[in-house]
Amino acid sequence: MNRRTFVTSVAAAGSASVIGLKPGAGHAEPSPETTQIRLARFPEGVDVACLGPMWIAEELLRAEGFSRVEYVTYRGTLDDLGAGKQDIILFDVPEVVLALDEGKPIVVLSGIHGGCYELFGSNRVRSVADLRGRTVGVPTRSRRAFVAAMASYVGLDPRKDVTFELKPDAYQRFVDGKVDAVLGFPPEPQKLRAQKIGHAVLNTTTDRPWSQYYCCMVLANREFVRRHPVATKRALRALLKATDICAAEPERVARELVTRGYLKEHDLSLQAIRGLPYRRWREYDAADTIRFFALRMHEAGMIKSSPQKLIAEGTDWRFLNELKKELKG
Repeated sequence: MNRRTFVTSVAAAGSASVIGLKPGAGHAEPSPETTQIRLARFPEGVDVACLGPMWIAEELLRAEGFSRVEYVTYRGTLDDLGAGKQDIILFDVPEVVLALDEGKPIVVLSGIHGGCYELFGSNRVRSVADLRGRTVGVPTRSRRAFVAAMASYVGLDPRKDVTFELKPDAYQRFVDGKVDAVLGFPPEPQKLRAQKIGHAVLNTTTDRPWSQYYCCMVLANREFVRRHPVATKRALRALLKATDICAAEPERVARELVTRGYLKEHDLSLQAIRGLPYRRWREYDAADTIRFFALRMHEAGMIKSSPQKLIAEGTDWRFLNELKKELKG
């Protein structure tokens, strides 16, 4: 099943009602100011199942008038987005907040879904409070910021009470018993469960307050949004429709993404996609998400800017507000 057949077959199966398509939706809009759109893909061998909407959206983006859809390899930071080498991508909130605090020229457009991350611990870590005096493995600064926010929320000072080991092989070091906890990202939590290694201390999909906020959001290059507002709205519409397809057809999505080489682990990725609250993009408050994480990260000493400044200077909800009305679930 090729990409076009996949998207067409989903629509034919009834997802027009799922993704809120209405006859003529978008036809009154002018054509996009540009017919090229650049998103992100991860290096070969890196599975990031929760970002499936970004890749499933390819044919939907073409339907929105983008004749050239490119996926540029993500290199570990949001620098390429800020530099205009990518136009619009999906990424997790802590990294977004860090980038906004640094003044990168990006703008947050919407949330996509909650969940994703799970904090796994050894027998020595049964709660977030048990991180006091323990070592947490984190492969990226984003995951370090997320754990720091968790620690701050329960009254710990992550700068003094928690030791962070920032290494790319953090997951394997937890498996080998060299660190006390690790923040897992799909399909890592699914692998740990399958191997019966450690236990989930906090699941951001189900545990409050984390489950009440977005995990991954849509962000764009600031200049792209300024120069191409119609294209920005059309691209966001495609991504939100793709998000609803992930909710409606997780089996097909997982199979398609493995076939196209975006994911390797079919069964574990399917578990992740099936378990994520993709449908909640209409329900969560995107500004509230930025505010909540920025407050926690400010308490943890991870950022200097106030939540109000980040929201005022780094977000643009006008397209989301329009599309929530248009794409009614």
